[in-house]
Amino acid sequence: MKIILSSALVLMLSACASDYSFNSNLDGEAINDYFKAGDVTLFEGDSLPKGHYELKGLVQGESCQADVNAVPASLSEARTEARRAAADKGANGIIIKQCVMMEEAAQGCVSRALCVGQAIKMTSAD
Repeated sequence: MKIILSSALVLMLSACASDYSFNSNLDGEAINDYFKAGDVTLFEGDSLPKGHYELKGLVQGESCQADVNAVPASLSEARTEARRAAADKGANGIIIKQCVMMEEAAQGCVSRALCVGQAIKMTSAD
């Protein structure tokens, strides 16, 4: 019995010591692109940035429900797309000016959400 347990233990330990490699179809650059919206602070409504900031330009984000069976358009997705657009301009903040939900079918979308805002670069108070 001890021989069987010893053999099993050696087999398990040798399996753990193998040279494992992990291959993925994920591209590191694509991951950075996906998460860059998280680096942009969202200001909306009465919430305005404190301190000085530089305007980088207008940005917009859109969410589109392509067909009746697709996921409905959402304002949160439109805001996230606007944040990505702000990050593309080198901004670290966005002041959302207006978000609109359009329920009528137009321009290839069953429903559509659109957010427009100002991309800003906030300066840190060091």
